[in-house]
Amino acid sequence: MIKIGVIGYGYWGPNIVRNLHGLDSTRVEMVCDKSPAALARVRKAYPGISTTSDANEVLRSPQIDAVAVITPVWTHYELAKAALENGKHVFVEKPLTSNADQAEELIELAARGNLALMVDHTFLFTGAVNKIRELIEGNVLGDLYYYDSLRVNLGLFQHDVSVIWDLAPHDLSIMDHLIKKEPEAIVATGEKHLNGVEDVAFITIYFPQNVIAHINVNWLSPVKIRTTLIGGQKKMLVWNDIVADEKIRVYDKGVQLSSGEGIRDLLVSYRSGDMWAPQIEQSEALRVELGYFADCIMNSKTPFNDGRAGLRVVRMLEAAERSIQKRGELVRL
Repeated sequence: MIKIGVIGYGYWGPNIVRNLHGLDSTRVEMVCDKSPAALARVRKAYPGISTTSDANEVLRSPQIDAVAVITPVWTHYELAKAALENGKHVFVEKPLTSNADQAEELIELAARGNLALMVDHTFLFTGAVNKIRELIEGNVLGDLYYYDSLRVNLGLFQHDVSVIWDLAPHDLSIMDHLIKKEPEAIVATGEKHLNGVEDVAFITIYFPQNVIAHINVNWLSPVKIRTTLIGGQKKMLVWNDIVADEKIRVYDKGVQLSSGEGIRDLLVSYRSGDMWAPQIEQSEALRVELGYFADCIMNSKTPFNDGRAGLRVVRMLEAAERSIQKRGELVRL
């Protein structure tokens, strides 16, 4: 039984506590939050869980094996560092840290202490992403051409981070998980309209072998859209995370070139076949992820969404931010 302390019981913290409380392999020992109202909600929902407003009680408690850091990104580094220095395994809400130097230090601390450091990239544990990865690894789509994602809605506005640091980690972590190539460069544009940080942004990521990715994140959309298109040489797919059924549709569509003697003899032919919707496993991704975290601790396994995965995402976020500051200048990774 892994005894866990949770720091942060705001927007995402209640979901963390609920899922940890429901697992056989974990027990929530203590919840920390600075808000008395938040702690009152914990005590009402879980009378057996201790509460505190002092994070050090969680970080230094000999009764706690692991710490879940579910707080604003600018606090992640200090809290995760203190937890690792006190011999605790660490689960951190995305993104891992505010910059790459901080992420590298946490990775080193975890390795030195033989501790698990895992980033909450929840979408990697959804049935949809698992199925897409299966299709890519099975070469169903063929060589990848592009990854195009639209993640927009009206709010929730943040005051400490831009829409890039709030929403893009979802897509960047999914993209990193699916495209097994190191990105070469990033171009990003964005604008601030309401509270001093970018609330609309467009990010383009260049990979080797002509693979390109594009991510549109937006807090100012009149509608909520969560759609990803992935195009390959053989087939293409659309992932609509909003719909209840047929979240993934695979299209047997494509373009082929046949060449004659010269460039003017190039012939373009279009292929249009069937569409099919693969069956997707239905489970709560966060519950699966937290169960995986406990399993990695108990069996000394390195999570695939470990600190290094978190570092790769932070580096892309930093590059996108630098590109925006330079009005869309290409930034090499």
